[in-house]
Amino acid sequence: MAKLNINGRVVEIQVADDTPLLWALREQAGLTGTKYGCGIGACGACTVLLDGQAMRACTMPVSAIAEDQKIVTIEGLSPDGMHPIQVAWRDLDVPQCGYCQSGMIMAAAALLAEKPSPTDEDIDAAMTNICRCGTYNRVRAGIKQAAGNRQG
Repeated sequence: MAKLNINGRVVEIQVADDTPLLWALREQAGLTGTKYGCGIGACGACTVLLDGQAMRACTMPVSAIAEDQKIVTIEGLSPDGMHPIQVAWRDLDVPQCGYCQSGMIMAAAALLAEKPSPTDEDIDAAMTNICRCGTYNRVRAGIKQAAGNRQG
């Protein structure tokens, strides 16, 4: 049994200690917005926020997460509407197939929380998620639009 603080709610789940957070979120907590991509932490489709930092849920065992740590998934990113990143993604038609986008959005949200006015270099360093459709230019534009909306 593990207790996890997911999207502001403490959830008790029954999983083995070595179960990746990704599977606990999807199968036990029913939060399927976090996607399985590669299973080795390379693609970023499974990105969630752990205490505000972007992390890959497919490689993080549940046992490595303390009860007081806060996990935020795409479902909990903006409970009162849309996050500026989500608005920019919609406005700029950032996704094509969309599979990687929940992870991209979570990584972008973490970036903006840390650096409200990111440079191209900041974006390059933070956005290591893989998009098979190649929407990287639109991702960059979306981050810049969201940064502008947060400041205004």
